[in-house]
Amino acid sequence: MTRVIGVRFRNVGKIYYFSPKDFDICVGDHVIVETARGVEYGHVVLAPRDVEDEKVVQPLKEVIRIATPQDDKKEEANRKREKEAYQICLKKIREHGLEMKLIDVEYTFDNNKVLFYFTADGRIDFRELVKDLAAIFKTRIELRQIGVRDETKILGGIGICGRPLCCHTYLSEFAPVSIKMAKEQNLSLNPSKISGVCGRLMCCLKNEEETYEELNRKLPGIGDRVTTADGLRGEVHSVSVLRQLVKVIVDVDGEKEIREYPVEDLKFRPRQKKEKFRLSDEEMRALKELEKK
Repeated sequence: MTRVIGVRFRNVGKIYYFSPKDFDICVGDHVIVETARGVEYGHVVLAPRDVEDEKVVQPLKEVIRIATPQDDKKEEANRKREKEAYQICLKKIREHGLEMKLIDVEYTFDNNKVLFYFTADGRIDFRELVKDLAAIFKTRIELRQIGVRDETKILGGIGICGRPLCCHTYLSEFAPVSIKMAKEQNLSLNPSKISGVCGRLMCCLKNEEETYEELNRKLPGIGDRVTTADGLRGEVHSVSVLRQLVKVIVDVDGEKEIREYPVEDLKFRPRQKKEKFRLSDEEMRALKELEKK
């Protein structure tokens, strides 16, 4: 087991492990640590704890010190310098006529490097831009191209649910999301209804996926033949996944009726796994439209 603390450097960013050494560190403290990018100012989000050795990337860096008031002032000054650098970079991008969208600027704590995050369609030749920025800031310059999901995570916003975006509030890393999850949850496959602000599938489709998989496993498929507890045979009309109720078209005295039964009152052949995700032509078109993005 290895003694570590968890540190974040950006809002809702990835958590990195560091050795607390002999410092008395608590959640909420700010610490100065050494990273691959140089000396950084981080926020402690995980109190000292023992974790398994295989979960730690070696060599484990140590905390240099707990942030002092002077460190806090320097970090605040860096945040102000980032806003100025953002405006300067925007001006230079326009001067060079580059088809790129500047998203964010980040100074390392020791001012050894300035990182500019941007999005663009395809590759951009920004060598002349880097030369201009290096001449202005007199330090190392790094331009990093990011995707639309990372852009949304940095900028934030409000989702169709009316709440702040998950990626900007608590998601440290993006989980794989597929259109099969929307299918499993009986959601409309209209791209405008299952896509987030970034234009990709909504991350929240992952939240209830395991629950729906388990509940759907107990239900028949629409169109399946079932036998009811009162001895009637019929065809499944629709299902209520969360309530575990099934509407069945049954023949009663020569007339067809739709009756609702709890799933435990029905006998049917369990669905095959390969049939669970059979997509219609309309759903396939929706899938292809999302994949093009």
